[in-house]
Amino acid sequence: MYHNIYHSPLGEIAITANDDGITALAFQQGAAPIQFAENSTQSDKHFSEVTQQLTEYFAGQRTQFNLTLAPQGTPFQQTVWQALTEIPFGQTVSYGWLAKSINNEKAVRAVGTANGANPIALIIPCHRVIGANKKLTGYAGGLALKAKLLMHEQADFKP
Repeated sequence: MYHNIYHSPLGEIAITANDDGITALAFQQGAAPIQFAENSTQSDKHFSEVTQQLTEYFAGQRTQFNLTLAPQGTPFQQTVWQALTEIPFGQTVSYGWLAKSINNEKAVRAVGTANGANPIALIIPCHRVIGANKKLTGYAGGLALKAKLLMHEQADFKP
């Protein structure tokens, strides 16, 4: 297990990875900061690509991430997280839309729970899911951070 801290314009981002890919990414000032495992090793070399892509994202030069991800979750969570990666930069969707996109229209609450359990924030763009009324809903990093990310992407939402 490896870890690193990336200093973004919106605060510190903790990242963890194993030999299969990125396992977690979280803004440290949010409600769910990453606590590094005792057997985790600080490493710059394992994170050079993600660091470069995050720098490009925050500079407005990247709209899509191309990284090897290894999030741990149930098959249902994995399905929801995969669907999240298909939401284009600068666009928002509702939980209902997300449930329909995985062919499980009645699973809106379960989709919301899976969205909230996303271990790789930003790269798996859970911040792009908002209420059907275009208002912001929960985000582990806080609603102010979610608003900043959506403003950065020039997305349509109601603060």
